[in-house]
Amino acid sequence: MNAVDAKLDHASLDLDTPLAAEGLHLAYDRREVLRGVDLALGSGEVLGLIGRNGAGKSSLIGCLLGLLQPQRGGARVFGGPALRLDDARKARLGYVPQQPQAYGWMRIRELFHYLGQLYPDWDPAHAAALLRRWDLEPDRVIGKLSPGEQQRLALARALAQRPALLVLDEPASALDPVARRELLRGIVEQAIDSGTSVLFSSHIVSDLERVASRVAFLHEGRLLLDRALDEVKDNMVRATVPAAAAANLPAKLPGELARRPLEGGGLSLVLSSADGWRDLLLVDGVRVDRLGLEDLFVEVAG
Repeated sequence: MNAVDAKLDHASLDLDTPLAAEGLHLAYDRREVLRGVDLALGSGEVLGLIGRNGAGKSSLIGCLLGLLQPQRGGARVFGGPALRLDDARKARLGYVPQQPQAYGWMRIRELFHYLGQLYPDWDPAHAAALLRRWDLEPDRVIGKLSPGEQQRLALARALAQRPALLVLDEPASALDPVARRELLRGIVEQAIDSGTSVLFSSHIVSDLERVASRVAFLHEGRLLLDRALDEVKDNMVRATVPAAAAANLPAKLPGELARRPLEGGGLSLVLSSADGWRDLLLVDGVRVDRLGLEDLFVEVAG
């Protein structure tokens, strides 16, 4: 299919929910990597997928994009099966893997000329501006770029095609703090200017807080949390419960994400819902402290 044909087929795409998954299970031998993951990304959303290294983030992205086949469950991209992506859907998808690899013998200019013929919404002016912004000379040979430059190039490629869906798997891992901030600003601008839906995977919590409108927390193959970032900031707490009160608690409170015993019989609870901790404020000796996203990450995944 050429660029014109792909453009004509865009009318058949589900742009309201560009990415969705239901009941994803994935295992390597006997090790479960994903355990019944449900996820949906709406139009124009920036979803931050957070989890420590080894939590299953890359495997989840692989299943979402049809690069891996789960044992159970399925994923859809623009309404079509992820495992059978057609050219029209690929043309609207921008993907940056954790370790980008591309055409090492080419010069950047040659690669972008080639890509401009494949993607119907490729924007040459935007591509040139991104290269200038990230200090990438068009005549550089791709195979001679540093890891950080390779990552910036992969991001420029993905953004220049003006995708409706942008999926980034730890895209800033090889970048210094200044370059990471530039990247994040570029993602926000693209989401605002073009209505691009973004799935952004990272274990760097501060990066997600700068760009995400929603956050999903993947831990040991399960989604513990999937909620608007503002709601997380407003409702996430650590409750320290003394032994006398801990003995009377139910086995699990509403919105409970983690429970850790303390010396003397008390409990430390991480709660994501006011329904779970509001009544605790009335109990003598209970202390409730609000948690930021980084504190949550440490409490649950640490």
